[in-house]
Amino acid sequence: MPDPTGTLTERQRQIAAAARALLDAQGPEALTMRNVAEALGIKAPSLYKHVPDKTALETLVVAQAFTEMAQTLEKAASQGLPGVAAAYRDYALSHPHIYRLMNYRPLRRDLLPPDLEERAAQPLVAAVGGDQARARARALWAFAHGMVSLEIDGRFPGDADLGAAWQSGLAAFGE
Repeated sequence: MPDPTGTLTERQRQIAAAARALLDAQGPEALTMRNVAEALGIKAPSLYKHVPDKTALETLVVAQAFTEMAQTLEKAASQGLPGVAAAYRDYALSHPHIYRLMNYRPLRRDLLPPDLEERAAQPLVAAVGGDQARARARALWAFAHGMVSLEIDGRFPGDADLGAAWQSGLAAFGE
């Protein structure tokens, strides 16, 4: 796993990239130690020298995704809440398997690099009023997560105007 600063070895970066490629291409069922080892051209026991178990493997991928999400939301921050919300939705819909891995199960914060989750949340916090509005930011995240989860999982009727639903939800946050 990463050292206390969140730094990965070169081999861990390769492992994370291979795992992510498998997840993106084939879904969560493909994310196994054996499949990642095969993708790297090594035997599974060699993989365990760098990543102790599947939880650690998934955490490498989740940490990479949180970094991507943070970068995506940071780029959209100048557009305010509508831009941040659109960037969040676009990221989730473009990467449904990683989004599910990040958000559909308990988050192993103890295995993530320090402050990474905070970095990813900061653009949402800023979009609704800054540090004094953390409860409001959590409500925004719950709204955005619910909307994209239902959209990813195909739970809306085919004729649903999701753009209008997003705009209605964002209006509750002042936009």
